[in-house]
Amino acid sequence: MTAPEQAPGTRVVILTGVSGSGKSTALRALEDAGWYCVDNLPVVLLEKLVELSRHAGGQVARLALVVDARDERYLPEAPQVIEEVRRQGTRVDVLFLDATDEALLRRYSETRRRHPLAGEGGSVPEGIAAERRALEPLKAVAGEVLDSTQMTVHDLKRFVHTRFVEPGAARLGVTVVSFGFRNGLPSHADLVLDVRFLPNPYFVPALRPHSGLEPPVRDFVLGQADAREFLDRLADFGGFLLPRFASEGKSYLTLAIGCTGGRHRSVAIAEELARRLREAGTPARVWHRDVDKE
Repeated sequence: MTAPEQAPGTRVVILTGVSGSGKSTALRALEDAGWYCVDNLPVVLLEKLVELSRHAGGQVARLALVVDARDERYLPEAPQVIEEVRRQGTRVDVLFLDATDEALLRRYSETRRRHPLAGEGGSVPEGIAAERRALEPLKAVAGEVLDSTQMTVHDLKRFVHTRFVEPGAARLGVTVVSFGFRNGLPSHADLVLDVRFLPNPYFVPALRPHSGLEPPVRDFVLGQADAREFLDRLADFGGFLLPRFASEGKSYLTLAIGCTGGRHRSVAIAEELARRLREAGTPARVWHRDVDKE
């Protein structure tokens, strides 16, 4: 019997470990980096998932899975399943997340969750002990055991990125929103900038009916020396700020640019800023919240 055709370049990361050790945080970090993520996958389905990845034509080449004690029935088979997938040529890394019992008890106390293996009337310490026993087969095949006791959420995200994400693969995505102050601030904005210091095309009769998306208004706004200097300084500020947001585990940043009505100055500036961001290699999209409002 010939070995089945393999998915070229497919990589699998299995995140496992005790409940409360940070598996969900680690999975979200990989999802934000563009990995295809599955929580609570029965380990016996791993080979099938890799096969489906092959049929996706390379579009799903990085798979991150959480396999834990919720899959108690099949956990004893984990070493054999993982070894078979590796034998077929797929890279499989297993990261076991752990923490001290004291830390796990504290985290459960803070969230007031029941331990999944505590059973009816069982205590959290009993659940932790049962989970450790159930996970022994996976811990035995883990390439790395990470104690997250002293780690913050940001520490764990940074570790996952350093360990599994290729340099440049995970980039902070930026949404640039134009808006009018008279219609209120965008509630989801991380940063808000005010461009009402620029001359207002609204007071130029020939420009008033047009928006910042149209050449007459765009050229009027960007033709101002202050607009160009503002964009240059903002580019320098972004070069300093964006990598620091990314290093703290932030995946998306919303930058709001406001003028009076949200039709002229903010629109033109937002479009130009997004263009410069893309040119510099930062994924950026634009949303003009108020451009169609009177």
